[in-house]
Amino acid sequence: MRHRHLHEENRKSWNTATRAHNSHKKDQAAFLCGGGSTLFPEEIELLGSIEGSRLVHLQCNAGQDSLSLAALGAEVTGVDISDEAIDFARTLSIDSDIPAHFVRADVYDWLAEAECNSFDIVFCSYGALCWLSDLELWAQGVADILRPNGRFVCVDFHPFSMVFDEHFEITYPYFAGGRPLTWDDGVGDYVGMAGDALAPSGFVEGETRYNNPHPVHEFQWTLAEVFQSLIDAGMTIEQTREYPFSNGAKLFEDLVEVEGHRFTRPEGKPNLPLMWGVVARNQK
Repeated sequence: MRHRHLHEENRKSWNTATRAHNSHKKDQAAFLCGGGSTLFPEEIELLGSIEGSRLVHLQCNAGQDSLSLAALGAEVTGVDISDEAIDFARTLSIDSDIPAHFVRADVYDWLAEAECNSFDIVFCSYGALCWLSDLELWAQGVADILRPNGRFVCVDFHPFSMVFDEHFEITYPYFAGGRPLTWDDGVGDYVGMAGDALAPSGFVEGETRYNNPHPVHEFQWTLAEVFQSLIDAGMTIEQTREYPFSNGAKLFEDLVEVEGHRFTRPEGKPNLPLMWGVVARNQK
């Protein structure tokens, strides 16, 4: 069941967080204009060549990854619920001289209004699926806007890792049944905590007294639930990946940073899946 009122609270929380996140990043326009990219190898590998493709980036945040995709030759549309994120993305597109189209909308509203069979690739990544309150409705919307033989590509944090709190104590359910988890302190300043790992243009101290007054609501979906929603929507799973590291995000306090701005468990500690990826093809 779609929870429109919870999405609206999430929008307010993301507006506050987006301002703080971008305060920690040096001249992003110059970085992108000079050939810099915010993409990690995992999404590039799953996407493959995108030159000349029509691509929509759902839940695109402030547009850095969308513009990095556009720089690879795709015609990119970015969609996000946050007003602050889309305003920033539009300005960044102009300042970096990388063309892309950005839309401020709840992803469900946008999917319902988008033209059927209009995109070659639907892409989302890194903390995208946890904001979806109705997985089946979302998957059907994704399938509807894909052209025949079009692809859905996602790289996200692994849902199993989300059962732990920051101290690696099992705290949250893996099988949540669509019930929302609410955090009264809102979306955090994870960019400030990650330092250079999420600021490839260069890290600056930026916001130091961060406080988010807007609560936020997340939804835990198992891998099986995600795969089945895609299958039920008429897509075929072509590739799937699991990774023992998280790109750019220190999800737990004992993770250590390794090459490539990846965070993983310390040497000698058992590993576990921290990210996963999927490629599904529309068979309609």
